[in-house]
Order: sequence, then structure tokens, then C-alpha cells
Amino acid sequence: MSSPQPPAIEAIDVVKTFDRGVLRPLDGASLTVAKGEWVALTGPSGCGKSTLLHLIAALDVPTFGRILVNGRDLSRISDLDGYRRREVGLVFQLHNLLPMLSAIQNVEVAMLGTGRSPGEQRDRAMELLRAVGLEKRAKTRPPALSGGERQRLATARALANRPSLLLADEPTGSLDSQASKGVLGLLGAIRAETGLTILMVTHDPAVAAAADRIIYMRDGRVVDQPAG
Repeated sequence: MSSPQPPAIEAIDVVKTFDRGVLRPLDGASLTVAKGEWVALTGPSGCGKSTLLHLIAALDVPTFGRILVNGRDLSRISDLDGYRRREVGLVFQLHNLLPMLSAIQNVEVAMLGTGRSPGEQRDRAMELLRAVGLEKRAKTRPPALSGGERQRLATARALANRPSLLLADEPTGSLDSQASKGVLGLLGAIRAETGLTILMVTHDPAVAAAADRIIYMRDGRVVDQPAG
């Protein structure tokens, strides 16, 4: 009998402090996300949900506790840049797009250092722009795109290197309801096609309802983690 697959994400008693312990945004947070699952992480402002997402993305390190992604302890990975490039796609509320680059160039830049040729990068970028409905906007720069288009472009960029895990921090926070529905529909379609695992931070109950499961946080801890 084959051994069971490890979870996509496992956070174990994670603590994060700043200012020599004065600030404690995470205070023993633990959660588990199965492979292929879409989970919404929600709770009041300041509860630690974005901090936890950033630790899973290896943008920072826990003060105490462990985080495992696909069975690998992040504290034991020496090449965290490679981990972020290959295994994780990141989507933020404010897009973090490069305004001086075209849409297709914004996707291509995510593939720098991967060993792909310029032609391969261009082909992959166009494939993703088609997938998010932006192929006709390939040469357009982000300032000329609508909010929904910019978020779809950010999603395309996050998927450039075929990550197994998509981490989205308030991906609809700056969008109106119609654009929000479009982005959530896009995430659902991509997950159905690829089996991608999605962990999405949101404060909006309507957005959280799009996920398979909702995990609730308060005061730096997970307070409710219903079974999937």
C-alpha cells in the first residue's frame, strides 16, 4: 500500500513576533490544506492571516513553529528563491505589476532565471494571456488596463512557472463586485483544469464562500478549521 500524500500546506504552532516580541501577529497558528483544495483564510483585520500567508510564501520566516509545503520543511530549504519561483504563485491586492512593461512582458519577467529561452517565455506568456482573456491586450501596459484586467494579468504572471500552490492575498479587495466574480471564476476554472492548490486571504464573506473550505483566524491563531 502506498503511503498517503503529505498535505499541500501544514503550519504547526507558528509564532511570529516583531520589535523584540512586542508585536505578535501570529501566536501559535496551525492549519492544514490538502493538495488540490481551495481554502479561504479569513478573520478580522490584524488577526494574522496575511502574515501567515507571507510565511508560507517564504517572504519571511517564523519566530517559532514549522511550515511544510508538499511535505518539505521551509526551514530546511536552502534555495528559497528557487522555491518561490518554482512552487509558489503569488497574487496580491495591489497587483505589483511593472507599469513600464506591457502585459506580456509582465508575465515573461516571472520566468527570468528559469532556463527557458526567450521564445519559450513568449509562448508561455501568450498561452496564459489567452487563458485569462487578455490576448488582445498583450502589448498594453498596466496603467491602461481596468482593475479586473490588472488582477487577471497578475494571476497569469503568478502561474507562469506552473506552481503547485497559489497564494492570493485579498485578490479582489480593490475590485467591484462584477470584477470580483470574474477573478473568482478564473481561479476556479484554473484549479479545475490544473489541480492547483489555492490559499486565499480575504475579509469578505462573499469572496470566502467561493472556496471549498473557510478557515477562521482571530488574535494570531486559527479558531475554526472545518474539515474539507
